[in-house]
Amino acid sequence: MLGPIFFREATVVPKRPRTYLMRGVYLLSLFLLLCTGYLVLDGSRSLTTSSDSARFGGWMFTVLAPLQLLVLASLAAVGAASSVSQEKDRRTLILLLLTRLSGFEVVVGKLTATLLTPMAMLLGSLPLFLTLPLLGGVSPQQVLGVFVVTAATIFLAGSIGTVIGMWREKTFQAIALTVLLLLLYVGSGEIIAERFTDLPESLALAISPTRALFAAASPLASLSGETAMGVAWFVATAIGLSCVVLGIGVRMVRIWNPSREVRMKMPEPETSDELISEATPTSWKARAPRRVWENPILWREVCTWAYGRKVMLIRFGFVLFFCVVAGVLYSQVQSGAAFEPGGRIGRALPAATLPLAALGVISLVLVNALAVNSVTNERDGLALDLLLVTDLSPREFVFGKLLGVLYVGKEMMVLPVLLVIYLATNGVMTIENMCYVILGAITLYLFVSMLGIHSGLNYVAGRSAILASLGTVFFLCVGIAICMTIMVSFRGAFQLQLAPFLVMILGGGAALFASLGWRNPSSAIFIASFGLPLVTFYAITQFLLQTDHLYVFFALLVGYVFTTAAMMVPALSEFDVSLERDRGAGGDEG
Repeated sequence: MLGPIFFREATVVPKRPRTYLMRGVYLLSLFLLLCTGYLVLDGSRSLTTSSDSARFGGWMFTVLAPLQLLVLASLAAVGAASSVSQEKDRRTLILLLLTRLSGFEVVVGKLTATLLTPMAMLLGSLPLFLTLPLLGGVSPQQVLGVFVVTAATIFLAGSIGTVIGMWREKTFQAIALTVLLLLLYVGSGEIIAERFTDLPESLALAISPTRALFAAASPLASLSGETAMGVAWFVATAIGLSCVVLGIGVRMVRIWNPSREVRMKMPEPETSDELISEATPTSWKARAPRRVWENPILWREVCTWAYGRKVMLIRFGFVLFFCVVAGVLYSQVQSGAAFEPGGRIGRALPAATLPLAALGVISLVLVNALAVNSVTNERDGLALDLLLVTDLSPREFVFGKLLGVLYVGKEMMVLPVLLVIYLATNGVMTIENMCYVILGAITLYLFVSMLGIHSGLNYVAGRSAILASLGTVFFLCVGIAICMTIMVSFRGAFQLQLAPFLVMILGGGAALFASLGWRNPSSAIFIASFGLPLVTFYAITQFLLQTDHLYVFFALLVGYVFTTAAMMVPALSEFDVSLERDRGAGGDEG
C-alpha cells in the first residue's frame, strides 16, 4: 500500500544489528533514568508509603514523557531530512523519479521508511511506561494520552523533514530548515497561547505540542472534558497539518527534482560571440578566472556557495528565531523580571537563563550540523577521494574546513554573543560574567565544529555521522540537564544523590567513547569521553549553586579544549579517513 520504498526498508531493517542496538540503548537509558530517580529519592527518604511511591511515579512520568517527545521527534525530523538529502547526494532520488513510482509512493514511502525506527522505539518503551501506574500517581489513560500526542508529533516532524529534504538540495539546508521550522511552530504556538489568554483551552492545546503533552500527562486530563477535547484537537491538527505538508511534497516532488543546480539548460547559440555577449542566466558564459587562495579548501568555503545559495534562507530563519528570543529578554528587562536573582538548587533559575540557553543550544546544533555536512557532502559527492590524492596537507584540509564552518555560520555565533552583551550593558549580568560567557561560547563553538569534522571523517555513512555528532551535542546539552532536573525535583542530601548520578554519567561516557572512538580509539579520546560528562555535570552544579562563575568557565575551558585537541591532533597527524563503501544492504539506513 505504501510502495516498494517502504517495503524494501521494512524488509532490510530487521536484518541490521544496529536496529536492535538502538532500541536496546534507548530502553536501557530510560530504565537507568528511572532507577537513578529511585536511588536519588530513596537516598533522602525511603519509599515506605503509598504516597511516596505515587509521588515518585508522578515525578518520573513528568520527566520521562517530555524527554521521549524531544528525543524521538528530533530523531524523526533530522533522520527524515538527512535520509532524503543523502539520496540526492548519491543521485539515487533522480533514478527513483525516473521509474513508474508515483509521487505518493516516493514521498510517503520515504517518510514511513524513516519513521520505522522512532515509531518502533516509541512502541518499545510503552511497557516501561505502563509500569508507572503500578506505583500510583499515574493512570493508564495518562500514559496512552501521552503516547498518542508523541506519535502525532513524530509524524508531523517526520513529514516536515521529508518534504524539506525533497525541496532543498543540500543536506545542511534540509536539516537546518527543518529544525528552524519546528522551533518556529512550537514557539508560535506558545506565544499565541500566552498572549491571547482569552482563547479556549481546547484551542490553546491544539496549537501547542508542549501544552498538549503536559495536558495529557496531567491527572485532570481524564476528568476534564475540555482538556481531553484539547488533546484530541491537537492530534487532529497535527495529523491534518502533516497531510497538508505531504500533499505539497507529493505534488511538487517532480517539480523540485532535479533542482536547478543539477539541471543545466544550455541553448545552442548560432555563433561563439553570441555565447559570450548574449548568454542567458542559465547558459555558460566566459568570465575571468578567480584567484584561489593558498588554502583552496578555505577559499571554497568562504568565496563560493559551497552549501547552496539558499543558506541565506537559513540565516533569515535563525534571525527570526533570534528576534523572538530577544523580544522575550527585552520584555523581561523592561518588567524587571530579568534582574531577579536565581536561588540555589530547588529554586527558580534567573529568568533570562532559559531563553538565552535555548538560543545557544540551537546555534550549537546548527553549527555542528554545518560542520559534519562539510565533510559528508564531499564524501557523498565522491570529491573526498580526489582531495586525498592531491598535495593538500591534513592541516590545510582540517583548518580549511574548520575556519570555513566558522565563517559560514558566523551569524549563528555572533547574534547570541550580542544578546549577552546587551544583557551585560543593562546590568542583568556583570562584565566579568559576560567575559566568561563569551569565552565559554567560543570554546563550545570550536568544540562542536571539530566534533562535526571528526564524525564526518570517521563515519562512512552520512546519516550515521550526522546522528552520532548531533547525538553527542544532545547528550551534553540536554541529557545531563535532565539528570540535574531529577536531582532538583527530588531534593535531598547531595552526597547521597551523587553516587547514582555518577553511574549515569559514566554510562554516558561509555556511549561517548563508542561514538567518538569506535573506529580509531585512543587514550586521549577515552579520557575525554569519560571526563567531559563529569566536567559538564560539575559546571551545571556550580551554576545552580550560584558560586563563583570562574569555576564554571575554567571547568568548561579545560574539558572542552582537551576534547577538541583529542579529536584534532589525530586528524592533523595521521589524517586517517574512512574510505569504505556502504552500497549494500548493510549500509546506511535510507
